[in-house]
Amino acid sequence: MSESLLRGFKNRLLQHLARFGPGSKLRVYLHRARGVRIGKGVWIGYDVILDTSRPDLITIEDDCAISMRAMVIAHFKESKGVKIERGAFIGPGAIVLPNLVVGQGAVVKAGSVVSQSIPPGTIVQGNPAVPVARCEIPLWQDISLREFSKGVKPLVSRVSSKNESPVSRVPSSNGFVETNSYQKN
Repeated sequence: MSESLLRGFKNRLLQHLARFGPGSKLRVYLHRARGVRIGKGVWIGYDVILDTSRPDLITIEDDCAISMRAMVIAHFKESKGVKIERGAFIGPGAIVLPNLVVGQGAVVKAGSVVSQSIPPGTIVQGNPAVPVARCEIPLWQDISLREFSKGVKPLVSRVSSKNESPVSRVPSSNGFVETNSYQKN
């Protein structure tokens, strides 16, 4: 789909205003005006970039938070967009790539690069982002960090000796599958 000159100018102008505008409510309003589908109670931080040329391919459901300097890229060739489900939290500097769903209540840790869908209630980190824990309650504004932390269950077991490799549990189509985190030499 080609973009008209006027539409392209409007999207980029509103994107720049939203990146640096004061207050999350103004940023949400400006992104909605660009065509991003945004639910109620969404918080968008400073300097967030939501796909400049295809904002219509992004859906952000109710009660999500997208932290400062995060980036959501929703298009590349035949891409189908990005959906961020209710109560998800995108950490500072995270990058969300096209063709995926960030599940309900999922947490993307700071600086992570999300290249595949995240199951609901999963905490991911790294490049590429991999599951590191499950969370029972969403990380949201009215939830204290202490309360959130009580519901976090790590997916990697502790290593008891140098010769043992840690085991991680990664999502699959029918639940989690255990895999070795690294190979022994």
